[in-house]
Amino acid sequence: MKQLWAPWRIEYILSPEKGECIFCEYPKKSRDEDRQSLVLHRGLTCFVMMNKYPYNGGHLLVAPYRHVSHTGELNDGELCDLMRLTRGSISCLDEALRPEGFNAGFNMGKAAGAGIEEHLHMHIVPRWTGDSSFMAVLDEVHVIPEHLLATFDRLRPLFDQLSADGHL
Repeated sequence: MKQLWAPWRIEYILSPEKGECIFCEYPKKSRDEDRQSLVLHRGLTCFVMMNKYPYNGGHLLVAPYRHVSHTGELNDGELCDLMRLTRGSISCLDEALRPEGFNAGFNMGKAAGAGIEEHLHMHIVPRWTGDSSFMAVLDEVHVIPEHLLATFDRLRPLFDQLSADGHL
């Protein structure tokens, strides 16, 4: 019998259903709580956070502050801010992790695979040749080589610098 240890998942398994929307609640927290809530950057109308249960290392989410479920509900400012933060996020990931490519997009609606379908969010997933290795093919397992908080600590200064330079 094979055993895969993932002790960080116990927090998710034991957490009570709160019914709160993480995309509404997390950006309201103080900057001192950003590392715990994985919020990397706050823009004018949207913000960037890490995915707590990523498809791949460095998996980021860009979401509007407003609780909307479809791109058609975004105003022009929100749409522009969302895309500007997506571009900035890709730039930070390029510098920090040196991926060979990216998947970026929305999962709108349950049929499209949305885990939180009530609040629109853009997924940005860094990709490397071979990242769907034998582990995923044979064992249906993804290997993420770096702890989330280590990746957060690597990315946060890059977001701060982009913001200070006026690029976010």
